[in-house]
Amino acid sequence: MKNAIIFGLIIGVLSVIWMFIMKSLGLSPQASGLEPAEYASVLIPLVVLYFGIRSYRTNECGGKMGFFEALMQCFKILIVGGIISVAASIIFIDEFAKEATLKDFSGRIFGALLVGLLFSLAVSVLFTTKPNKLD
Repeated sequence: MKNAIIFGLIIGVLSVIWMFIMKSLGLSPQASGLEPAEYASVLIPLVVLYFGIRSYRTNECGGKMGFFEALMQCFKILIVGGIISVAASIIFIDEFAKEATLKDFSGRIFGALLVGLLFSLAVSVLFTTKPNKLD
């Protein structure tokens, strides 16, 4: 669980930093659509999940890991990161982004959930080393 907390915190902190970067660029979540710069935010969970699962496989599994074990670790990382990101988003919108509402931001949170689930599947397949064992 230590690995999931560490890498989940990294996702959360990077997401908060990304919100402030977007604000400094003059971009804010609005119902009208996505700005092209917002697509770069999908790299945060992809990169952190990759390094988080690689670290978990190397340090805690001895280099051998099944698909479901990797998938569960991905979900743990995403849950920790998601809790931090959603809490920070609510505070950010309330304090810093007065022109946006939580309703405008909720679609992006749902999109991030879907992207995280897809990345979890991809990273789990990538790091599975026991193909005949389903855990």
